[in-house]
Amino acid sequence: MPVSPTTPSLFPVVPLSRDSAQPACGAAPVPDRPAAELTGIARLAASSPLAREKNCADYFLLPVRSILNRCDSERVPFAWTINPYRGCEFGCKYCYARYTHEYMELDGGEFESKIYVKQNAGAMMARDLREHAAALSRESIALGTATDPYQPAEREHGVTRAILEQFAARPGLELHITTKSNLIVRDVDLLQRIAAHSELGINLTVTTVRPRLARMLEPGAPRPDLRLAAVRKLREAGLRVGVNAMPILPGITDREEDLDALFAAAREAGAEWIGAQVLFLMPSSLRQFLPFVEEKFPKLARQYRKWYGRAGYAPEEYRKQISARVRELRAKHGLASRPYAADRVARAQSSPQLALALSA
Repeated sequence: MPVSPTTPSLFPVVPLSRDSAQPACGAAPVPDRPAAELTGIARLAASSPLAREKNCADYFLLPVRSILNRCDSERVPFAWTINPYRGCEFGCKYCYARYTHEYMELDGGEFESKIYVKQNAGAMMARDLREHAAALSRESIALGTATDPYQPAEREHGVTRAILEQFAARPGLELHITTKSNLIVRDVDLLQRIAAHSELGINLTVTTVRPRLARMLEPGAPRPDLRLAAVRKLREAGLRVGVNAMPILPGITDREEDLDALFAAAREAGAEWIGAQVLFLMPSSLRQFLPFVEEKFPKLARQYRKWYGRAGYAPEEYRKQISARVRELRAKHGLASRPYAADRVARAQSSPQLALALSA
C-alpha cells in the first residue's frame, strides 16, 4: 500500500537548539517529610536505606509485599504488571509514569533522581507465580509498564534478571517486556529458556532515529542505534521482537519522513511489529514536560498548553491523522501492528504510551 504524499505536521517545523543534546541532572530536590508522618508505600519509601549515591541519582532499597500487580483496566491487553524499580534513571522528558512517585509523597521531578530497588524480588516472584498460577495460565503479564526494567540500576542490582529466572523455571506463561535499553541482550540465555515453554514478546522502544533529538528527549537512555542493534541480536537469537514507536510527540517526532525513517530502521533490524501512540500526559508529567517544551521548542508551547492543559490526550482529529499515517507506513514496510491476539487487542483502546496496547 503506497504512502500518501508527504503530509506536514500540524505543528510548525522547529529546529533543535544548539545546546539541546545536553542532559540535565534533574529537578531541584524537594524537602523530605519525616517517615512518621507518612503511611503505606510513602512510609516505606521514606524509611528505605540508601544503597548508593550517584552523581544524578540515589538508589534506595525498598521492601515490598509483592512483585506481581493486578491490572483491572480494560484499556490494556494484559492483566498483570511487573516493575522491578520505582523511578527511572532514563529521565524521559515525556514519561507518563512520574505520577507513581507521588504515591510515595515525592515530586514527579524526582522520578529520575530517586530510584527505589525492590528487595527480595526473586523469592517474591516465585511466590507470586505459585499463588496466582491458575489465573496466570490464561492471562498475560507485562514487564516494564511504568519504569524501565533495564535502566542503569539493573547492572548493579539485577532485579529484572532475578525475576526472569523465575519465569524460566515455570512453563505455560505469557510475558511481554518493554525497554529502551540494549542491556536486555545480557539476558538472552534466560529469554530463550522462557520462550521455549512460554509465550514471550519483547518490545524495544524507539521514538526517533535522530540521535541528538533522542538525547534531548531521553537523556539517560541508550542511543537509538544501540536499541535497534539489540532488536537485531534478539531476533538472531530466535526471539519474537518488535519496536514501540511511542510516544509520538506532536510537532517533534510526528513528521512523515521521520516516522518513515523509524519504521524502515525497525524493519531493517528485523522487528516483526511496530506499535505507535500519540503522547499522553498525566498532570505530574505535564508539569515537567511543558517547561521543557517552552525552553527547547518555544514555538510549540502554546499549542501544547491548548491541547494538554485540560486533558491528557491530543485531540481526536490529530490522533486519527497519526493512526492513518502509521497504518500506511506499516503496510509499506511489511510490519505487523502488535504481537497480541486480535480478540484481546479489540478490548484495548487508548492506553498510556508505555502500555503494550496500541491504538494506531
